[in-house]
Amino acid sequence: MTPGEEEEEEEEEGCRPGPPERVCIWVEEQPFWVEKALLVQSSEYFRGLFRSGMRESRQEQMGLGELSAAGFLAMLRVLAGERPVLGSEETFQAVECAAFLQVKPLAEYLIHSIDSDNCILLFQAAAIFGLLDLFHRAALYIRDSYAELEPDLRCLSDDLLAYVDTLLPSTFVAVGAHTPTFEFLEDLSRTICYLDEETNTWRTLSCLPLGASTFLAGMATMDNKIYIVGGVYGASKQVVESSFCYDADADAWSEFPSPHQLRYDVRLVGHEGHLYAIGGEYDKISLKSVERYDPASGTWTFVSDLPQPSAAAPCTQAMGQIFVGLWKPLDVTVIYKYESRGDAWLPVTELKRPQSYGHCMVAHRDNLYIMRNGPSDDFLRCVIDCFNLRSQQWSALPGQFLNSKGALFTAIVRGDTVYTVNKVVTLLYSVEEETWRFKKERVGFPRPGSLQTFLLRLPRRDHDLAR
Repeated sequence: MTPGEEEEEEEEEGCRPGPPERVCIWVEEQPFWVEKALLVQSSEYFRGLFRSGMRESRQEQMGLGELSAAGFLAMLRVLAGERPVLGSEETFQAVECAAFLQVKPLAEYLIHSIDSDNCILLFQAAAIFGLLDLFHRAALYIRDSYAELEPDLRCLSDDLLAYVDTLLPSTFVAVGAHTPTFEFLEDLSRTICYLDEETNTWRTLSCLPLGASTFLAGMATMDNKIYIVGGVYGASKQVVESSFCYDADADAWSEFPSPHQLRYDVRLVGHEGHLYAIGGEYDKISLKSVERYDPASGTWTFVSDLPQPSAAAPCTQAMGQIFVGLWKPLDVTVIYKYESRGDAWLPVTELKRPQSYGHCMVAHRDNLYIMRNGPSDDFLRCVIDCFNLRSQQWSALPGQFLNSKGALFTAIVRGDTVYTVNKVVTLLYSVEEETWRFKKERVGFPRPGSLQTFLLRLPRRDHDLAR
C-alpha cells in the first residue's frame, strides 16, 4: 500500500459503512454514527430530510458544516437518556444545535437545566437562535431572581432587559385546610392568600368555592392555575366529588372533571402540561393507582400504578422528572422516578434512617431534599437529607430545623431560595451548594392547621385587604 493510500484509508476509517439503518454524520471533521430512527423521532430537520426522497436521504454519510461537534455530542447524549453537565461553551453550542436541527428533547432538557449559573447565557443564546420557549423560561427565572442576579444583568442588551421587566415575578401563595361549607354558614377564613413581601403581610387572593375542600385534597399549580382534586368533609371522610381550578390570570374559578377513581389524601402534580393524581385513599383504603389529566381534552386516563399503595406520598420534580418517596417499614424510604416515555415507576435510591418516612420532598437543581422527623421521639426537630441525582450520593444537611421556629413539611423553591411557613413565621433560606443558610424572616401564615403552598404569577391588580 502506498503512503497516499494509507492516508486515504486513515481519513475514511472513522466513517466505515455501518448497518443500513444508521447514518454517519460529519460535524467539524468528526464522525458520529447515529440511528436514523432516533434522528427522525427527535429532530424536525432530519425528519424532513430522510422523508424527502432526495438523494441526501439515501446517503450513508452527510456533513453538518454549520454546527459544532460539542453541541452535536450533547444532543446525542441527551437523546440517549443522559443528563450531561454542560460548560458555558457547550451550553451555547447545544442551544445552536437544538435550534438548527429542531430537536425538541434537547430544548426541553435545556429548559429543565436552567439555574442561576446559566440562566443569563441561555437567555442570550435562545434570543440569538430563536428558541422561544427556552427564551421565555430563562427570562422568567431571571425575573424571579432579579435581585440576586442584578449585578450580572449589565451584560444584557436593553431590549432583553425590557423583556424581563415586562414579566410578572412569582409570588408565595398558601392555603389552609378547609372543608366545604353552606352559603348561610360561609366561613370567611376559607381563602387562598399570598405573601406581600414589601409590606410583610399576607393578603387575600381569592375565596374558595363553597363546594371545594382543601382538607386532605390534592393541590398543584400548572400554567398559572391552582388545581384542587379530592378532599373530604365530615367525620367519616366523605370524598368531595368535584374538582376545582383557580385561574390567576382571570381571577376566576371553574370546575373540571374528577379522576375516575375518587380519592383523598392524594398527591397532585402538574408536569409537562398534564396533572397526575398519585395514590391517595378511598374509603380508608390506600391506593396505588395513578391517573393523568389532559386539560386540552378534559379527560383522565390511568397510567402505571405506584409500586405500592401510598397516601400523601412526598413528591417533587427535578430535571424534568417526577420523583416520589414511598415508605417501607422499617425506617426505609424508597425514591422512585416516573419515566413518562415508558410509563413506568423506576427505583432511584433508598434512604435508611430512623423516622425516615419523608414528610416533604423538594428539589433544587439536581438535588432532592428529604425532610423528616428527628431521631428517636424528638418530633420537634426536622432533619434534612440530600440526594444528588448525578452522583447518586446521599449527604445530610448540617443543623436542625425546629417545628417551633420554621415550617416543616411545606417548602417551595424559587430560584436559589427556599420558602417555608407556619403560623408563627415564614422563613427564607438560601441554597448554597448543598447547604441551606438562613436568609430572611417574614410574618407567619395567620391560620392554624396544615398548609399547602405554591408559586403563582399574580397580575397587577388590587386584591383584598390583609387577612
